[in-house]
Amino acid sequence: MSASARPAAADVPAARVTDPAVGVVGAGRVGAVLAAALTAAGHRITAVSGASPASRDRIRRLLPGVQPRPAADVADAAELLILAVPDDVLPTVVTDLVTAGALRRGQVVAHTSGSHGLAVLSPAAAVGAAPLALHPAMTFTGERGDLDRLPGISYGVTADRSLRPLATRLVAALDGTVEWVAEPDRVLYHAALAHGANHLVTLVNEAGDRLRDAGVTDPARVLAPLLRAALDNALARGDAALTGPVSRGDAGTVARHLDRLADTAAESLPSYLALARRTADRAIAAGRLPAAAAVPLLDVLAGREPAATSRRRRERVR
Repeated sequence: MSASARPAAADVPAARVTDPAVGVVGAGRVGAVLAAALTAAGHRITAVSGASPASRDRIRRLLPGVQPRPAADVADAAELLILAVPDDVLPTVVTDLVTAGALRRGQVVAHTSGSHGLAVLSPAAAVGAAPLALHPAMTFTGERGDLDRLPGISYGVTADRSLRPLATRLVAALDGTVEWVAEPDRVLYHAALAHGANHLVTLVNEAGDRLRDAGVTDPARVLAPLLRAALDNALARGDAALTGPVSRGDAGTVARHLDRLADTAAESLPSYLALARRTADRAIAAGRLPAAAAVPLLDVLAGREPAATSRRRRERVR
C-alpha cells in the first residue's frame, strides 16, 4: 500500500478501531503467546514475523495457518501493530519500520517492553501512528501452557488518554487487569518486576543446589511447600511475614551459615550476605528485630563486608 493510499486517523472505519487487524513483530516467547491469546479472544491476527527457527516453530504450534512474514509486511497489513522484541532491540526496530515506510497515520503501534514507555515510539508518532506501551506482568516460556497463566494477570500500560479505551478493551479481551504506569516510572516498574521474578528464579535454584550439596536428593519436593507458603505470606503480610535466623537476630546461626557456605559453595556467599543484610534492615525497620538484638548479627555480617559499609550499618541501630 502506498503512503498516499494509507488511511488517516479520521479515515479509519469505526469497526476497525473497535476490532483492529492485529500484526505482531517478533514471535518470541511473549509475541507468539500474546498473538495466540488474542486469536482465542476473537481478534484477527493478520500477520506475524519471526526469522529464527525457534520463532517459526512457535508460529507453527501456537498460530496454525499463519505464515511468517517480514516485519515491514506485518506492519503494513496491521491497524494495531504489536512489537514484541527485546528491549535493547526495540529502538532499532521502530526506526527501521519508519524508514521502510511501514508505519502510518491512523495506526496504533504498541510494544510489550516493561522498561520502555512511549518515548521509544517517538519515530512512529512522528509519522502519525498512535503509541502504546502494553507490558504483560508474567514470565513466559513460549509454550501453550503460558495461555493458562494469562487470565487475571496485570498489564503495565502507558498511553495517551485518547488510546486508553482501546488499551482497556485489549486487556479485558485477554482477561487481564490494567495497571496504568506513568512514563517516568516505567524503568522502576520494570526493575521491581525483574528484581522479584528473575532473582527469585536464581534464589530458588541456589537453594536447590545447596540442598543437593547437603545430600537432599529431591530439593524441589523439600522447597515447594516452604517457598509457596513464604510467597503467599509475603504477599499477604509484607515484612510481618519475615521468619528465620536473621529476623530473630540469631547471630551464631548466621555465622555458621557463612562459614559453611565459604567452605562448600563460595559462589553463594555474596548473595547470602547481601540478602541477609537487606533482610536485617527491613526487619529492624518493621520492628521485627529490636535494635539491641540486631547488633551482634550486624557484627557477624560486618566481618564479611568492607569496613566503611559495616560501620554505617551498625551506626543506624545504635
